[in-house]
Order: sequence, then C-alpha cells, then structure tokens
Amino acid sequence: MSPLSSDELRTIREELSAGTTPTVWFTSSAVGVQEGRSGKVIALGEPAEGDFIQVRPAGSKDVLSFSTAEVTQVKPPRKKPTPEPAAKPAAKSPASTPSPVTETKPATKPAPAPAAKPSAQATAKPADTAAARRKPRQVKQPVGGAVVTLTADQNGQWSVEVANAKRKLVKPTQVPANTVAQAAKLLHDDVAAAVEPLIEAAREQHRARVEQLRAELEAAEAALEELDE
Repeated sequence: MSPLSSDELRTIREELSAGTTPTVWFTSSAVGVQEGRSGKVIALGEPAEGDFIQVRPAGSKDVLSFSTAEVTQVKPPRKKPTPEPAAKPAAKSPASTPSPVTETKPATKPAPAPAAKPSAQATAKPADTAAARRKPRQVKQPVGGAVVTLTADQNGQWSVEVANAKRKLVKPTQVPANTVAQAAKLLHDDVAAAVEPLIEAAREQHRARVEQLRAELEAAEAALEELDE
C-alpha cells in the first residue's frame, strides 16, 4: 500500500478543519498495529516532528502517532478465504490372509516428563509489546482562524472586535486613535494610507472641541470677574 502523499495530507487537513475525522488504513510499516486495520485521523502536527499524524485505531481509545509511510488512504482489498482441498478417498488395501495372532505383553511406557511452563516473556503478545513502546501523547487540537475588525464612527471613535466562524470572541471595544495609527503603520503602507484620513478627521474634531472648550472657559472666567466686581 502506498504512503500518504502531500496532496492527501492537504485533503486531510481540510477535512479536519471542516470538523470531520478522515479514515486511513495502516500499512505494513506501522509498528504495533495490524496491517490493513483502519483508524480515524484526529489531528495533524508539523511534518518536522516525524510521527506527526495522530490516529485512533478502530476499536481503541488510544491516540497514537504515525508517519506518512505507516498509513494510507487506499483501502486494502478484502482477503478471499482459500478453499480447502477436497479429501482424497482412502486407498483400498488388498485382502490379506489372516496371520496367526501371537500374544505380546504391552511395553511399559516411560513416565511423561513434566511440561515446561511458558515464560512470561514468551507469552507476551507482540502487539502489546509494541503498543507499550509507543505511548499515546496528548493530541494537539487545531487552532481555527479569527477575524479582527476595526471600526471608526462619525465622531472619530475607534472600536475593535474579534470573531471566528462560531462566535464572537471579543465584543466591540473602544481603542485610542493613536494606537490604531501605530498599528496601521506596522501592518502595511497601504493600510496606513487608508487609515490616515480617518485619523486626521479625528484630530480636526478634537481641535474644534478644544477651541470650543477654551471659548466656554473664557466666557465663564469673564462672567466670574463681573460677579467679583
């Protein structure tokens, strides 16, 4: 059976991202698992880790690590039972003249030697030994993507929210305009160019508000001086 190819690995990653568990079959290179046995892929790690394919064999609760050479997506054919050969009829023996019977004493049979008990090492199953060598490790759950949205309202106030395909992770939360400007410069020049007009509009609004407050402050101070005279 052929090992997993890069295209098959890509397909398995897509199925895992969609929430399904792809089926694979173990090859003759798999250690501790019978060839042709099926299993479910639970997660994929990084190829640099070696045995990065996390598989739960059929009928087992353990999740084991395998390489691309140990599993395949090609389902093995069913083994056809080999028919038993037809029994040959027993050959007829030619008739023989009866010979005189001579009485013989039965030979004394020697006492049977006590059967040796099988050692514990000899009775250990190869599959159990191999399974003990391969300890299941914790499955790394795949991390899904997320969408980060920045929004500016008419008053120049910025807010950020984060969501994935299932739910909102962060509700709309206000952030300072200068923080948005700094982040835009770090991301990309085009992003900074798109955000800059909005930041400048916010600056103008704040300048106008400052001038308005100054005028109100001067009017209040003048009214206070008139009252003190």
